[in-house]
Amino acid sequence: MGYNRENFNRVRQEYDEKYINARRAASERLIEIHSRIPDIMRIDRALEQTGAKIMGIVCSGATDAQEKIAALRKENQSLVAARGELLRLNGYPTDYTDVKYECEKCGDSGYVDTKMCDCMRKRLIMAGYESSGMSRLLREQTFDNFRLEYYNADPKSFENMRYVYTTMKSFAENFTSASGENLALFGGTGLGKTHLSSAVASKVIERGFDVVYASAVSIISDFENRRFGSGMNSEYGDTDRYTSCELLIIDDLGTEIVNQFTVSCIYNIINTRINKRLSTILSTNLS
Repeated sequence: MGYNRENFNRVRQEYDEKYINARRAASERLIEIHSRIPDIMRIDRALEQTGAKIMGIVCSGATDAQEKIAALRKENQSLVAARGELLRLNGYPTDYTDVKYECEKCGDSGYVDTKMCDCMRKRLIMAGYESSGMSRLLREQTFDNFRLEYYNADPKSFENMRYVYTTMKSFAENFTSASGENLALFGGTGLGKTHLSSAVASKVIERGFDVVYASAVSIISDFENRRFGSGMNSEYGDTDRYTSCELLIIDDLGTEIVNQFTVSCIYNIINTRINKRLSTILSTNLS
């Protein structure tokens, strides 16, 4: 399992900036407090000497080193309590100069020890929604809110949709990169193809895979812009994502204008993905 490299790098940079900004803000608050309450600055200077004092005690070889360290610890506790009281008396919360991270669990580093923090994992999922091109649908159309009861009026349709639902849910829950498994959905408007495709995308993104969800029309538009418009500039130079993402979902195949160029584009995408054993889902209103 791997997250989209571009998304990962962008989120990694976001976390680096959050970490730096949190520490900078705390430093600015500390400067403010030192200028307004000189007694706190003196306390902080005394606390900063703790490490050097402990080292001096240890290096001295004194037989009562442990007692001296314990006394120093008690003195520091008194200084910390006095510092907090000074902040409170001057109208500040006692943790005013502390570094305030958005996530206290990982300290805005994105990792707890060597394991990715839940907050970063969620941010990567959201980045996946954003880059998939269907962020709103992916949030709103899930397996949980797909209603099979909608098809109750026709037992045959109900059984068919239950099979489709079960198949697509299993596909999403068991998706693996480069499995080469593909799905094609056929049927008229309003039967649930887009909803189930969105549900698959949502689940696969949540599991950490790189998904691109786009209509056939928008895909062709990207290729047209790249070839006939602005060439390989940064805005239109990302058509490679259609042949490199771990799962591509092409919605409304057949709504695009059909000519030699569009057929060539669609053929190239599907053929390349088959050769790479990358999964594709197609949905179409065509028979």
